[in-house]
Amino acid sequence: MSGEHNPEAVVVDNSALVPGSLTNQVAVVTGGSRGIGFAASLGLAKLGAHVLIIGQNAENVTNATQQLQSQGLLSDGFVGDVSKPEQMDQVSAQILNRFTPTILVNSAGVMSEKTAKTLKTSVEEWDRVLSINLNGVFNAIRVFAPIMVEKRNGRIINLSACLGRMSGPGTNGGLAPYRISKAGVNALTKNFAAETGNGKRGVLVDAICPAHCQTDMGGPDAPRSAEQGAETILWLASRNLNEQTQTGLLWEDRAIVPW
Repeated sequence: MSGEHNPEAVVVDNSALVPGSLTNQVAVVTGGSRGIGFAASLGLAKLGAHVLIIGQNAENVTNATQQLQSQGLLSDGFVGDVSKPEQMDQVSAQILNRFTPTILVNSAGVMSEKTAKTLKTSVEEWDRVLSINLNGVFNAIRVFAPIMVEKRNGRIINLSACLGRMSGPGTNGGLAPYRISKAGVNALTKNFAAETGNGKRGVLVDAICPAHCQTDMGGPDAPRSAEQGAETILWLASRNLNEQTQTGLLWEDRAIVPW
Protein backbone atom coordinates (compact mmCIF):
# COMPACT_ATOMS: atom_id res chain seq x y z
CA MET A 1 0.00 0.00 0.00
CA SER A 2 1.45 3.33 -1.02
CA GLY A 3 -1.41 5.80 -0.95
CA GLU A 4 -3.47 7.54 -3.57
CA HIS A 5 -2.32 8.33 -7.09
CA ASN A 6 -0.77 11.79 -7.36
CA PRO A 7 -2.64 14.20 -9.67
CA GLU A 8 0.25 16.72 -9.65
CA ALA A 9 2.61 14.46 -11.59
CA VAL A 10 3.65 15.52 -15.08
CA VAL A 11 4.87 12.72 -17.34
CA VAL A 12 8.41 13.41 -18.54
CA ASP A 13 9.20 10.33 -20.66
CA ASN A 14 6.98 7.89 -22.54
CA SER A 15 9.78 5.93 -24.21
CA ALA A 16 9.39 2.16 -24.39
CA LEU A 17 11.54 -0.15 -22.32
CA VAL A 18 14.03 -1.90 -24.60
CA PRO A 19 14.60 -5.66 -24.21
CA GLY A 20 18.30 -6.32 -23.75
CA SER A 21 19.03 -2.80 -22.58
CA LEU A 22 20.30 -4.15 -19.25
CA THR A 23 22.45 -6.95 -20.66
CA ASN A 24 25.68 -7.31 -18.61
CA GLN A 25 24.09 -5.41 -15.71
CA VAL A 26 23.71 -6.96 -12.25
CA ALA A 27 20.65 -5.92 -10.25
CA VAL A 28 20.21 -6.53 -6.52
CA VAL A 29 16.57 -6.45 -5.43
CA THR A 30 15.74 -6.54 -1.72
CA GLY A 31 12.29 -7.89 -1.02
CA GLY A 32 12.50 -9.28 -4.53
CA SER A 33 10.61 -12.52 -3.93
CA ARG A 34 7.10 -11.04 -3.68
CA GLY A 35 4.87 -8.17 -4.73
CA ILE A 36 6.36 -5.15 -6.42
CA GLY A 37 9.85 -6.46 -5.66
CA PHE A 38 9.19 -9.64 -7.62
CA ALA A 39 7.58 -7.68 -10.47
CA ALA A 40 10.71 -5.53 -10.58
CA SER A 41 12.96 -8.60 -10.48
CA LEU A 42 11.11 -10.20 -13.38
CA GLY A 43 11.05 -6.98 -15.38
CA LEU A 44 14.75 -6.29 -14.86
CA ALA A 45 15.62 -9.84 -15.86
CA LYS A 46 13.52 -9.55 -19.02
CA LEU A 47 15.52 -6.44 -19.90
CA GLY A 48 18.67 -8.55 -19.69
CA ALA A 49 19.96 -7.98 -16.16
CA HIS A 50 21.29 -10.76 -13.94
CA VAL A 51 18.94 -10.35 -10.97
CA LEU A 52 20.00 -11.18 -7.43
CA ILE A 53 16.98 -11.55 -5.18
CA ILE A 54 17.37 -10.95 -1.45
CA GLY A 55 14.55 -12.01 0.84
CA GLN A 56 13.96 -13.06 4.42
CA ASN A 57 12.07 -16.27 3.63
CA ALA A 58 14.22 -18.98 2.05
CA GLU A 59 11.30 -20.77 0.38
CA ASN A 60 9.99 -17.56 -1.19
CA VAL A 61 13.45 -16.64 -2.44
CA THR A 62 13.93 -20.09 -3.99
CA ASN A 63 10.52 -20.02 -5.66
CA ALA A 64 11.03 -16.53 -7.08
CA THR A 65 14.50 -17.35 -8.38
CA GLN A 66 13.26 -20.56 -10.00
CA GLN A 67 10.40 -18.70 -11.68
CA LEU A 68 12.90 -16.42 -13.40
CA GLN A 69 15.28 -19.22 -14.27
CA SER A 70 12.44 -21.31 -15.74
CA GLN A 71 11.93 -18.52 -18.29
CA GLY A 72 15.58 -18.61 -19.29
CA LEU A 73 16.38 -15.51 -17.27
CA LEU A 74 19.47 -14.91 -15.16
CA SER A 75 18.78 -14.96 -11.43
CA ASP A 76 20.25 -16.06 -8.10
CA GLY A 77 18.72 -15.91 -4.65
CA PHE A 78 20.13 -14.95 -1.26
CA VAL A 79 18.50 -15.16 2.16
CA GLY A 80 18.91 -12.22 4.48
CA ASP A 81 17.00 -9.76 6.65
CA VAL A 82 17.66 -6.16 5.56
CA SER A 83 16.98 -4.94 9.09
CA LYS A 84 19.92 -6.97 10.43
CA PRO A 85 23.29 -5.32 9.61
CA GLU A 86 25.25 -8.51 10.26
CA GLN A 87 23.07 -10.49 7.85
CA MET A 88 23.47 -7.86 5.15
CA ASP A 89 27.23 -8.00 5.70
CA GLN A 90 27.14 -11.75 5.13
CA VAL A 91 24.87 -11.57 2.07
CA SER A 92 26.86 -8.78 0.48
CA ALA A 93 30.10 -10.71 1.00
CA GLN A 94 28.60 -13.66 -0.89
CA ILE A 95 27.38 -11.41 -3.69
CA LEU A 96 30.45 -9.20 -4.05
CA ASN A 97 32.64 -12.28 -4.21
CA ARG A 98 30.91 -13.24 -7.48
CA PHE A 99 29.25 -10.13 -8.89
CA THR A 100 29.64 -6.38 -9.37
CA PRO A 101 26.18 -4.89 -8.84
CA THR A 102 25.24 -1.90 -10.97
CA ILE A 103 21.58 -1.62 -9.91
CA LEU A 104 20.11 -1.68 -6.40
CA VAL A 105 16.35 -1.75 -5.86
CA ASN A 106 15.32 -1.38 -2.23
CA SER A 107 11.80 -2.80 -2.19
CA ALA A 108 11.74 -4.68 1.13
CA GLY A 109 9.05 -3.12 3.29
CA VAL A 110 6.19 -3.68 5.71
CA MET A 111 3.00 -1.84 6.63
CA SER A 112 2.36 -0.69 10.18
CA GLU A 113 -0.70 -1.75 12.15
CA LYS A 114 -3.78 0.19 11.04
CA THR A 115 -4.32 1.52 14.58
CA ALA A 116 -0.74 2.80 14.77
CA LYS A 117 -1.26 6.47 15.51
CA THR A 118 1.70 8.08 17.21
CA LEU A 119 0.34 7.77 20.75
CA LYS A 120 -0.99 4.27 20.15
CA THR A 121 2.17 2.79 18.62
CA SER A 122 4.19 0.45 20.79
CA VAL A 123 7.95 0.64 20.91
CA GLU A 124 8.05 -2.84 19.36
CA GLU A 125 5.84 -1.81 16.42
CA TRP A 126 7.83 1.39 15.86
CA ASP A 127 11.11 -0.51 15.83
CA ARG A 128 9.73 -3.27 13.59
CA VAL A 129 8.57 -0.90 10.85
CA LEU A 130 11.45 1.56 10.97
CA SER A 131 14.08 -1.19 11.10
CA ILE A 132 12.83 -2.71 7.83
CA ASN A 133 11.51 0.28 5.89
CA LEU A 134 14.25 2.79 6.71
CA ASN A 135 17.20 1.02 8.32
CA GLY A 136 16.87 -1.72 5.71
CA VAL A 137 17.39 0.79 2.91
CA PHE A 138 20.45 2.18 4.66
CA ASN A 139 21.85 -1.30 5.29
CA ALA A 140 21.56 -2.24 1.61
CA ILE A 141 23.05 1.05 0.43
CA ARG A 142 25.86 0.72 2.97
CA VAL A 143 27.02 -2.61 1.57
CA PHE A 144 26.25 -2.30 -2.16
CA ALA A 145 26.70 1.37 -3.02
CA PRO A 146 30.48 1.60 -2.40
CA ILE A 147 31.30 -0.54 -5.45
CA MET A 148 28.96 1.59 -7.57
CA VAL A 149 30.62 4.77 -6.36
CA GLU A 150 34.05 3.27 -6.96
CA LYS A 151 33.15 2.18 -10.51
CA ARG A 152 31.19 5.39 -11.15
CA ASN A 153 28.30 3.29 -12.38
CA GLY A 154 25.11 2.73 -10.43
CA ARG A 155 21.35 3.08 -10.24
CA ILE A 156 19.86 3.07 -6.74
CA ILE A 157 16.07 3.03 -6.56
CA ASN A 158 14.29 3.20 -3.21
CA LEU A 159 10.62 2.31 -2.85
CA SER A 160 8.92 5.08 -0.98
CA ALA A 161 5.18 5.78 -0.82
CA CYS A 162 2.77 8.60 -1.44
CA LEU A 163 1.90 8.32 2.25
CA GLY A 164 5.42 9.49 3.03
CA ARG A 165 5.10 12.72 1.08
CA MET A 166 5.10 15.81 3.28
CA SER A 167 3.36 17.81 0.55
CA GLY A 168 0.02 16.18 1.27
CA PRO A 169 -0.66 12.49 1.98
CA GLY A 170 2.15 12.24 4.54
CA THR A 171 0.53 14.79 6.82
CA ASN A 172 -2.91 13.20 7.21
CA GLY A 173 -2.15 11.35 10.43
CA GLY A 174 -2.35 7.67 11.31
CA LEU A 175 -0.10 4.79 10.24
CA ALA A 176 2.64 6.76 11.96
CA PRO A 177 5.55 4.28 11.72
CA TYR A 178 4.85 3.60 8.04
CA ARG A 179 4.38 7.22 6.96
CA ILE A 180 7.41 8.37 8.92
CA SER A 181 9.61 5.51 7.70
CA LYS A 182 8.80 6.42 4.09
CA ALA A 183 9.42 10.12 4.75
CA GLY A 184 12.78 8.99 6.08
CA VAL A 185 13.44 7.05 2.88
CA ASN A 186 12.75 10.23 0.94
CA ALA A 187 15.23 12.16 3.06
CA LEU A 188 17.86 9.42 2.74
CA THR A 189 17.39 9.41 -1.03
CA LYS A 190 17.77 13.17 -1.35
CA ASN A 191 20.76 13.29 0.95
CA PHE A 192 22.66 10.38 -0.61
CA ALA A 193 22.03 11.71 -4.11
CA ALA A 194 23.68 14.97 -3.08
CA GLU A 195 26.60 13.12 -1.50
CA THR A 196 27.19 11.24 -4.76
CA GLY A 197 27.12 14.38 -6.89
CA ASN A 198 23.53 14.20 -8.13
CA GLY A 199 24.57 11.98 -11.02
CA LYS A 200 27.83 13.74 -11.89
CA ARG A 201 29.84 10.78 -10.57
CA GLY A 202 27.95 8.11 -12.48
CA VAL A 203 25.51 7.09 -9.74
CA LEU A 204 21.80 7.95 -9.83
CA VAL A 205 19.80 7.80 -6.59
CA ASP A 206 16.02 8.10 -6.69
CA ALA A 207 12.82 7.13 -4.89
CA ILE A 208 9.49 6.09 -6.32
CA CYS A 209 5.83 6.04 -5.27
CA PRO A 210 4.42 2.87 -6.85
CA ALA A 211 0.88 3.88 -5.76
CA HIS A 212 -1.68 1.40 -4.40
CA CYS A 213 -0.91 -2.01 -5.95
CA GLN A 214 -2.26 -5.55 -5.73
CA THR A 215 0.24 -7.08 -3.31
CA ASP A 216 0.09 -8.75 0.09
CA MET A 217 0.36 -5.27 1.56
CA GLY A 218 -2.02 -3.50 -0.83
CA GLY A 219 -4.65 -6.22 -1.03
CA PRO A 220 -6.38 -7.85 -4.01
CA ASP A 221 -8.73 -4.93 -4.67
CA ALA A 222 -6.02 -2.31 -5.22
CA PRO A 223 -6.44 -0.37 -8.49
CA ARG A 224 -2.99 -1.15 -9.90
CA SER A 225 -1.07 -4.34 -10.58
CA ALA A 226 2.35 -5.00 -9.11
CA GLU A 227 3.71 -4.79 -12.65
CA GLN A 228 2.32 -1.27 -13.03
CA GLY A 229 3.88 -0.33 -9.71
CA ALA A 230 7.25 -1.65 -10.84
CA GLU A 231 7.33 -0.01 -14.28
CA THR A 232 8.98 3.19 -13.08
CA ILE A 233 11.65 1.11 -11.36
CA LEU A 234 12.51 -0.50 -14.69
CA TRP A 235 12.61 2.88 -16.41
CA LEU A 236 14.88 4.42 -13.77
CA ALA A 237 17.17 1.39 -13.85
CA SER A 238 17.55 1.45 -17.63
CA ARG A 239 17.67 5.16 -18.49
CA ASN A 240 20.88 6.65 -19.81
CA LEU A 241 22.94 9.19 -17.90
CA ASN A 242 23.63 12.48 -19.65
CA GLU A 243 23.71 16.20 -18.85
CA GLN A 244 19.90 16.37 -18.83
CA THR A 245 19.39 13.43 -16.48
CA GLN A 246 17.56 14.37 -13.28
CA THR A 247 18.16 12.45 -10.07
CA GLY A 248 17.76 12.75 -6.32
CA LEU A 249 14.02 12.97 -6.85
CA LEU A 250 10.71 11.28 -6.04
CA TRP A 251 8.98 9.70 -9.05
CA GLU A 252 5.57 8.30 -9.86
CA ASP A 253 4.75 6.91 -13.30
CA ARG A 254 8.03 8.36 -14.64
CA ALA A 255 7.04 11.80 -13.38
CA ILE A 256 8.61 13.95 -10.67
CA VAL A 257 6.28 14.50 -7.72
CA PRO A 258 6.75 16.78 -4.67
CA TRP A 259 8.39 15.41 -1.56
